[in-house]
Amino acid sequence: MSQVAEFVERRKANRRQERPSDRFISNLTKNTVAIILAGGRGSRLKNLTDWRAKPAVQFGGKFRIIDFPLSNCINSGIRRINVATQYKAQSLIQHVQRGWGFLRGEFNEYVNIIPAQQRLGEEWYKGTADAVYQNIDLLRENGGEYILVLAGDHIYKMDYGKMLATHARSNADMTIACINVPLEDAKGFGVLEVDATDRVIAFDEKPAHPKPSPNNPEVAFASMGIYIFNAKFLYEQLIRDAYDRKSHHDFGQDIIPYIIKKYRVQAHRFTDSCVGAQGNNFYWRDVGTIDAYWEANMELTKVIPELNLYDSEWPIWTYQEQLPPAKFVFKDEGRTGKATDSLVSGGCLISGSCVSNSVLFSGVHVADYSDLDGAVVLPKVKINEGVIMRNAVIDRGCEIPAGMQIGVDLERDRKRFHVSEKGIVLVTPDMLGQDLYRVK
Repeated sequence: MSQVAEFVERRKANRRQERPSDRFISNLTKNTVAIILAGGRGSRLKNLTDWRAKPAVQFGGKFRIIDFPLSNCINSGIRRINVATQYKAQSLIQHVQRGWGFLRGEFNEYVNIIPAQQRLGEEWYKGTADAVYQNIDLLRENGGEYILVLAGDHIYKMDYGKMLATHARSNADMTIACINVPLEDAKGFGVLEVDATDRVIAFDEKPAHPKPSPNNPEVAFASMGIYIFNAKFLYEQLIRDAYDRKSHHDFGQDIIPYIIKKYRVQAHRFTDSCVGAQGNNFYWRDVGTIDAYWEANMELTKVIPELNLYDSEWPIWTYQEQLPPAKFVFKDEGRTGKATDSLVSGGCLISGSCVSNSVLFSGVHVADYSDLDGAVVLPKVKINEGVIMRNAVIDRGCEIPAGMQIGVDLERDRKRFHVSEKGIVLVTPDMLGQDLYRVK
């Protein structure tokens, strides 16, 4: 038997074990405090994050990116949640306050917003580990046997309770959620090597030459940026790291490489806790570029998208203002209000125009004789008469002038808008000379 076949058989044997009971998982989630790191700008999203943090960016017609880790926590039974913010956090803070205030403090349930506030010194967050360290007193006050550390900028549905079960049964000090990614993409991830029991034995943060998985040379085993720690162990490591002058104070660069040499770090496979997986498709998206953001929204317009937003057993919660239903008006020749293979949100008005393969967020108005195909249109956009739009992302609050063509002539678009590598056109109010975000 080859080494690869031997490795696969050991993995199968290791997985033939009794599944954790609901009571066992419930006890784990009740003893867990989550902290979502939501302070990043997401600079690869270009001008889309000029005025908001990446976790506050709208997604899927009515949601924001932050809603996905928050919903995963609630649906998993974790109801003590902290959201750490930093970069241009006002819209994120406002959204969380309005949409996530339904938990009951009397039952020790909460979603706390923790702005960067120099709690332990005169510096802002220097890295992911430092963001948690600067709030260590709040985490201690919250109690909890386990700390769940989450990134606030990915789209996925995951049962964290199953990851907690992996952590507890393996007697780990830390557990890392992992997923297979194409070898070329792995350069942007932390890449792990594990033994037959899925214990992490090596870790390389954003390697120039990622090491392929032993049973598939085309993929690498990568960290999702989701971590579970025993609380006391985490505090000890954060304090140790804070006093290390050579450290970048980052989980991937510093904490993980240090502890795998001395402590038990376990890998948890996303395939074991992904919610709503279809066959071998385990949905997880990093919408960190304009192309990835547009593509993830476009996937939702398919007849059967990989991400099921209609799952009542694992709903994605959010805040949305009270709006009238979407409305389609006129049925004249060449002037019919219609939308096909599209998501159209509340408050939208499509007047005598054609919308196809598009995602329209709340309060979008499309005037007569316009034609939209492959458009991701964020809230409160007004599209005037005769606009032609192809493969574009339109930022919140834009007013598109009558007769404008976007995505038709990319060379012309490059002179006034941002055009991505794959030809997706990003339009913002600033690019149109509209002072939505007035600073003077």
